[in-house]
Amino acid sequence: MVVPETVGLSTERLSRIDKVMERHISEQKIAGSVILLARHGKIAHLGAYGMMDVEAEKPMKPDTIFRIASMTKQITSVAVMMLYEEGHFRLHEPVSNFIPAFKEMSVLPPESDDASAVPVPATRQITIWNLLTHSSGLTYHWNEQLGPKYNDAGITHGLLQDESTLAEKMKILATIPLLHQPGERVEYGLSIDVLGYLVEVASGMPLDQFFSERIFKPLGMTDTHFFISAAKSERLATVYERTGDGPIMRKSKEPTVNGSVIYSTDYPYNGPQTYFSGGAGLVSTAPDYARFAQMMLNSGELDGVRLLSRKTVELMTTPQLGDMGGNFGLGFSIVGDKSDLREIGSVGAYSGGGFFFTSFFIDPQEQMFGIFMGQLHPSGGLDLGERIRILCYQAIAD
Repeated sequence: MVVPETVGLSTERLSRIDKVMERHISEQKIAGSVILLARHGKIAHLGAYGMMDVEAEKPMKPDTIFRIASMTKQITSVAVMMLYEEGHFRLHEPVSNFIPAFKEMSVLPPESDDASAVPVPATRQITIWNLLTHSSGLTYHWNEQLGPKYNDAGITHGLLQDESTLAEKMKILATIPLLHQPGERVEYGLSIDVLGYLVEVASGMPLDQFFSERIFKPLGMTDTHFFISAAKSERLATVYERTGDGPIMRKSKEPTVNGSVIYSTDYPYNGPQTYFSGGAGLVSTAPDYARFAQMMLNSGELDGVRLLSRKTVELMTTPQLGDMGGNFGLGFSIVGDKSDLREIGSVGAYSGGGFFFTSFFIDPQEQMFGIFMGQLHPSGGLDLGERIRILCYQAIAD
């Protein structure tokens, strides 16, 4: 921690974060959070607010562990690009070169809302680039056409206990039709889970082992895991839920069923612990994820350890989709140009977020990143993470 002014931030203006958090907690909109802001390689703000468990009166702490869900995707994308740099594959080659089950895919007929419609053959193969940019044709369980098919086939998303492995489930996923032709449009979904299996095939080791040996240990990320011990589960924040403008309520440990979306909150420590979801499975802390964010901000290097080359980070954080729309790079959402700046921020900043109310942004122009960690789903429309991002930017004083 440094005095904010030494990195061009205002202590007085950063105190606005405290006020906003205190208000949201007192109004029972959120139980608590951990917020970390760093600039020029130094942490200038690390605040732990409210409670990690309201009923047990356990206060939030800087080392509280959070389910980061889709903030796993950026780590999996980095793993893929590390293997790309080692020459295992090119980005525009078919993923079926490594996972043959994806060679002959079918696609739901265009303009059809009928889930029973006869699929048509895919006109092209899914490439690794398609998976990195969510243009593969895969979707998530909330899709009305394919969600029920995913559930019937036992396909999970990483937020629920599963007795199988990535290898088993990704081969089954390949038997289910795609939502659209590969490369036709963008659909957020299970693409990064397939990439998790690609990492396993190309590296010859389970995804959790690759993450641990090639990313977490080199970066000093000691609290980032797919599954945690009983001792560490004591530091895992409780998930709360909120409907509309109502107060928070403790989320049941029983699985939540919302249409085709079924998820639990106890998956990090209960169950068989064999399924490593590259799209959503990790837990982490704000200081741990800050190590990852600083590595990206440093163009692939941290404390003398280089995971990626500067050119690879440039590619990952450059908009890729062109006419398909949406500013998405290889694993990250990106502010592509000034027309994307509807709120305070910078062109070239990139970001991500998670199902249970976590988010981060990384801004190369300002040499700054921020991490917001909460545990709230559904959020009742709460936009607190975005408000905190704005408060981080307004604190710039140089």
